[in-house]
Amino acid sequence: MSGWSIYLVRCRDGSLYTGITTDIERRFTAHCNGTGAKYLRGKGPLTLEFSCEIGARGDALRLEHLVKRLDKEQKEAIIREPGADVDSLLGLLGVNWPLATD
Repeated sequence: MSGWSIYLVRCRDGSLYTGITTDIERRFTAHCNGTGAKYLRGKGPLTLEFSCEIGARGDALRLEHLVKRLDKEQKEAIIREPGADVDSLLGLLGVNWPLATD
């Protein structure tokens, strides 16, 4: 099984949706087909703006929570980060790795 990833999707109105998955391509296709998150239904066309493999599900959930609390400009900074990986993402958020507390 693949590790967990976080992703950001841009909607037609410019809003950004944050989610996690083990299969970015499958999940983004589901969002585009209207079978993914209810929030994204009718908000297309959608663009996958950012994705980054995190690893463990718990870490992905914690990071998703942190990203969802950011304002739009902070999320845009994540998107602008060239070749962003988990370390650079955590650096932008000012979070120490690993996220897991167990």
